[in-house]
Amino acid sequence: MPSFYEKPLIRYPIYALICVTVIAVLLLYLFNWILGLVLSMFLLAALYLISKAVVDFKQEMQGYITTLSYRLKKVGEEALMEMPIGILLYNDQFQVEWSNPFMTSCFDEDSLVGRSLYDVADSLVPLIKQEVESETIALFDREFKVIIKRDERLLYFFDVTEQIEIEKQYEDERTVLAFIFLDNYDEVTQGLDDQTRSAINSEVTSILNKWAKDYGVFLKRISSERFLGVLNEDILTKLEKTKFSILDEVREKTTMQNVSLTLSIGIGTGISTLQDLGGMAQSGLDLALGRGGDQVAIKQTNGKVKFFGGKTNPVEKRTRVRARVISHALKEIVLESDKVMIMGHRFPDMDAIGSAIGILKVAQVNEKEGFIVLDPETLDSGVEQLLIELKKHPELWSRFITPEQALEIMTDETLLIVVDTHKPSLVIDERLLIRSENVIVIDHHRRGEEFIKDPILVYMEPYASSTAELVTELLEYQPKKLKMNMIEATSLLAGIIVDTKSFTLRTGSRTFDAASYLRAKGADTVLVQKFLKEDINHYVKRAKLIQHASLYKEGIAIAIAQDEEHHDQVIIAQAADTLLTMNGVEASFVIAKRDEECVSVSARSLGDVNVQIIMEALGGGGHLTNAATQLPNQTLVEAAEKLKLVLEDYLEGGTKS
Repeated sequence: MPSFYEKPLIRYPIYALICVTVIAVLLLYLFNWILGLVLSMFLLAALYLISKAVVDFKQEMQGYITTLSYRLKKVGEEALMEMPIGILLYNDQFQVEWSNPFMTSCFDEDSLVGRSLYDVADSLVPLIKQEVESETIALFDREFKVIIKRDERLLYFFDVTEQIEIEKQYEDERTVLAFIFLDNYDEVTQGLDDQTRSAINSEVTSILNKWAKDYGVFLKRISSERFLGVLNEDILTKLEKTKFSILDEVREKTTMQNVSLTLSIGIGTGISTLQDLGGMAQSGLDLALGRGGDQVAIKQTNGKVKFFGGKTNPVEKRTRVRARVISHALKEIVLESDKVMIMGHRFPDMDAIGSAIGILKVAQVNEKEGFIVLDPETLDSGVEQLLIELKKHPELWSRFITPEQALEIMTDETLLIVVDTHKPSLVIDERLLIRSENVIVIDHHRRGEEFIKDPILVYMEPYASSTAELVTELLEYQPKKLKMNMIEATSLLAGIIVDTKSFTLRTGSRTFDAASYLRAKGADTVLVQKFLKEDINHYVKRAKLIQHASLYKEGIAIAIAQDEEHHDQVIIAQAADTLLTMNGVEASFVIAKRDEECVSVSARSLGDVNVQIIMEALGGGGHLTNAATQLPNQTLVEAAEKLKLVLEDYLEGGTKS
């Protein structure tokens, strides 16, 4: 009987029906035996037909199942042997036990049995040992997705070459937008006659058009100093390989015309929405300009930014219009606040403290209460003499408070001004940034990826020697009743002198103007020299650091401290400065331990090597000629190896001027 009829819910009712029928026939015999006999014959005939139908049904069902099994087996064999999917069985020694014809045909051999998996692909055994479920590998110029079944020691190979090619084609053809800006076009062309200006325009346009044609970029000039470029990811990759040599070409060829034009390029990539791409490109351009121009900033969807170029020092502006506008805007914001908090970076130097004192003067001259936030736990030994002198002036020293005191007296109307840094991770106390709704940033460093969120005013001038120089210019445009005492002017001058190495590095005409203004306000240069005096033990430690210096490449000196010694950041930086004064040294790097958990790297350059890019690759930052980084949980040897790898990449990329 078919299994359907053997189910209790079906079988028992049928048996009951037969029994009832038999009983009914027997009872019929008692009343009319002839009629009972006739019905008995009908009953026997019905039972015979039912049993015959069941037998025929079973035979038909068996035949159907047999045919279906045969067909399924045949299909399975054909799929196993003929479908374009590689199947491979291996043993415990990672040798091939069996493979289907498709897998064998990939190797153009009769059999793979007995061959090692290393012969099939070098990466297969490591993948199996790493317990990876699936991975894409290259095999005979094609891409295969390998699915690993460890329990069965079975490998499936799916050819995904076309899929990967389509994905790559999609990636390569995605739209990329670029905003190209002539950094100093207005300054360069100001005062030139029409013929000369036209010649410069023609030269720059010709260079850019040739570059665009060579690489397949659609280029459109949308203003006298701005271009729009439309390209794709494939073209962008080619441009990255050239390190955007167009920057050097424009700079060098315009120099032949006795002008110095540079480009800044902001690029948006990685998304399909044109509106968002435009926003990313503009953001990248703002970032490139904020870092001093002459560079490319590629804004990516993950928030990271790639930088190229930036090999020249930012050009100093010819006018003070921006300083005057910022000074007036600062005055208005201060007047709208109930009090002003000023905060620099952790381990503040002369520049941070001097510029903070200058901003405090801005608050006071506008009749607002001001405070300077200083954390006693994060003080630099290089400012000890300055702090000792400040304590001799109780009225000024009383304006210095701790971060905890600042948090207690801060209100929703309090203005927070951050000086000498723009990175939230570097400020004295990040809680103040979170607490304040009104933040102003004043800094002279080149802008990095990390930036304080939503400041109401930003004054960043990477051409400036120091933040103290910027603050001094702002003070010049404050109300005429401004009066500075000797210690305030001296603190600002000390910040300028320290950051310029006594007016030898990153010094422009406005640096001397600021120093002259401070000197007129009573700044004491002799007192500045007293601030800069160092302990004899510091001198000896610095000399020991320099003792371990050697030339890594031509013009590049690296000094690595002894592993058991710990050094102050100031000593490390001073050692790098001293190395730079040696003959034949264009760039210096000093690697030393700050403590057991942190290795510090200080970098200095005369301008031919961009140490900012090198330090940014190690997670730090700074200027073209002055930069640093800190590497937590690293040994001195590991830090030196990382630095050398970055230097190799930098020098091979041709980013050395």
